[in-house]
Amino acid sequence: MSTEKTILKLKLPTDPRWVKNVVESNIEEILTDHAFCEQKAASNAITLIVQNPELSDLVQEMAELAKEEMDHFKRVHDIILERGYTLGRERKDDYVNELLKFLKKGGSRREQLTDRLLFAAMIEARSCERFKVLSENINDPFLSSFYHELMISEATHYTTFIKLAKKYADGIDVDKRWNDFLEYEAVVIQNYGKKETVHG
Repeated sequence: MSTEKTILKLKLPTDPRWVKNVVESNIEEILTDHAFCEQKAASNAITLIVQNPELSDLVQEMAELAKEEMDHFKRVHDIILERGYTLGRERKDDYVNELLKFLKKGGSRREQLTDRLLFAAMIEARSCERFKVLSENINDPFLSSFYHELMISEATHYTTFIKLAKKYADGIDVDKRWNDFLEYEAVVIQNYGKKETVHG
């Protein structure tokens, strides 16, 4: 059974042909989109700190995560410059925007926090899976190695968010809510894997 099924629990894997048909002919676009994905992940971690300053463990974890995500942003930007490209403008992430629709409206602060942590875990899980597909299928040894390294990092971030969701859930059935997220994401992702973006 694949890693995605056993660890990430994703219901629908990315078709590897996405790499050959879309990614390899749009490396500059993919790198720009990837850089902004890292920046948004850092911003999300900072937002979680701002909204929950009293949760010291969360603050510590998110401070480390934000630093690591911005390091990834810098590394992707370095690759962009090394290849003679320029960082393009931020792309709208339709996949993430569709996931946002699944967040619960209202409820307690802890319910909202748990959902926000699971939302972040979902993005990290899919990013991890996409990086795995990239690392195994791209005809570029440097990028293959780079995305393999980031795949491991994203898996760690995914488990961090799940762990925090369970820690601060306060009576919420996190496993059930996570399964609901996975079911919803499986419907959303059917429309993606065709564009020159990390989640596209």
